[in-house]
Amino acid sequence: MGTGGYTAHETAVIDDGCEIGEGTTIWHFSHLMTGCVVGKNCSIGQNVVIAPGVTLGNGVKVQNNVSIYTGVTCDDDVFLGPSCVFTNVTNPRSAVPRRHEYRSTRVCRGASVGANATIVCGHLIGEYAMIGAGAVVTKDVPAHALVMGNPARRTGWVSAYGHRLEFDGDGIAVCPESNDRYLFKNGSVTALP
Repeated sequence: MGTGGYTAHETAVIDDGCEIGEGTTIWHFSHLMTGCVVGKNCSIGQNVVIAPGVTLGNGVKVQNNVSIYTGVTCDDDVFLGPSCVFTNVTNPRSAVPRRHEYRSTRVCRGASVGANATIVCGHLIGEYAMIGAGAVVTKDVPAHALVMGNPARRTGWVSAYGHRLEFDGDGIAVCPESNDRYLFKNGSVTALP
C-alpha cells in the first residue's frame, strides 16, 4: 500500500498523526504510533514499534523486532540491528507511573547498533560509533568508538565505513575501504579533511 510517498505493508499499523518521509518502506506487523517522525528513505523492518515522540532522520534502517520508545532520536543514516531495544525510564516499576520521567537518548549520524543490543536511556551515541551485538550501553559512547560487552566498553575505533582503525605513532589511521584519514588525539577520533 502506498500513501503519501511512502510504502507500508497491509499489516502495518500507522496511527493518525505520524510524519513519514517520501521513499520510506514499512514492513509487516510494524506499529508507528501517533506523534512519531520518520524521515525520507528509511527502512522499517518487520515487527517494529516506534513510540510517540520518537524521531528518525533520513536513511535510517531499522531491522526486525526493534522497539524504539519515547525519548529516542536517531539522526540520519543510523542502523538499528535486529531485536535491539531502547529503554526510556531508569527505574521502571509496573505499579509506579513514570511517564513524566522519560529520559532522552540520541543516536548520532551514521552510528550502528548491533543485534540484541540494549541502550539504557539518557545517553548519547556519537557519530559513526558501532555498538556490538548484545552489548548493554550504560554510558555515553564517543564518536567512532567500537563498544562491546555488558556493560559496553570501548574496544577500538571505527571509520565512517565501519572498519577498525589502526593508528600510527602520529595518531593517524586510514580507512581501508574509503582511504579517509582519521586523527586520534586527546582520547577522541576525528575525520581529517
